[in-house]
Amino acid sequence: MSESLNATIAARLDEVALLLEHQEANPFRVAAYRQAANTLRDLPKSVNEIIEEEGLEGLEKLPGIGPNLSRSIRMLAATGSLPLLDRLRGESGPQSVLMTLPGIGPKLAEMLHDDLGIESLEDLEIAAHDGRLTKLAGFGEKRVAGIRDILARRLGRRRRRIHAKPLPPVEDLLDVDREYREKAQRGRLRKIAPRRFNPEGEAWLPVLHTRRNGRDYTALFSNTGRAHELGMTHDWVVIYCDDGSRDFTSTVVTAPRGPLKGLRVVRGREDECAAYYKTREQPERVGEG
Repeated sequence: MSESLNATIAARLDEVALLLEHQEANPFRVAAYRQAANTLRDLPKSVNEIIEEEGLEGLEKLPGIGPNLSRSIRMLAATGSLPLLDRLRGESGPQSVLMTLPGIGPKLAEMLHDDLGIESLEDLEIAAHDGRLTKLAGFGEKRVAGIRDILARRLGRRRRRIHAKPLPPVEDLLDVDREYREKAQRGRLRKIAPRRFNPEGEAWLPVLHTRRNGRDYTALFSNTGRAHELGMTHDWVVIYCDDGSRDFTSTVVTAPRGPLKGLRVVRGREDECAAYYKTREQPERVGEG
């Protein structure tokens, strides 16, 4: 049983490495997933035993497995799936993390993402406290209270481990967005065929893997229902950040109005973007030049 589970997880990690390599990601990141897969194949006991006896710390003691890989292994052991792998296969959008909560399915996750701009569990927690959730159909006070309780437990455990690491700087996110859109326009990126909203199976979605200041970034155009409905599939850019111990998700869009109109902004962090652009002389707006 232990050999079967370890081998299954190792195969998933090998697939992550293969897809990252095919999509021209950082070779060191590719090697890390391959090394983790080999480590699991050589283990004398099941990863489930290690998790039950020692928790994530037990996995982190294994050769070549740090905080992020240990969380990925635990998720694969518990659910058989991994959001990163789904993204690399083109099977998921940023709302997939919301579907890990009880009672939130694809349609509800899509609504939370498209109507409220929620990209992460942290965003959802804020919306559950500031009143925005209760304005959506299907979210009564009792349901919102339940969501707050679940998130308090889950995020509380995460925060104790993360020690409130800072968000990726908006200047890095905007620079990744710039690199992604420029390379996509020039046809210099690998393309994947997303499963969602793509009945023809066309490989149309460019993927960028890049690195800034010790963080790994993956960028893709948004493949959500709302992006397709509004014709924004080549404007909205979803950026995933892995800093080695935590994952972040951000969406960069062209501001449609106000003083930032025409400028690229990180959704939900417009004030920081405004401060950033003040340091730049004549920032280029989309459509100019």
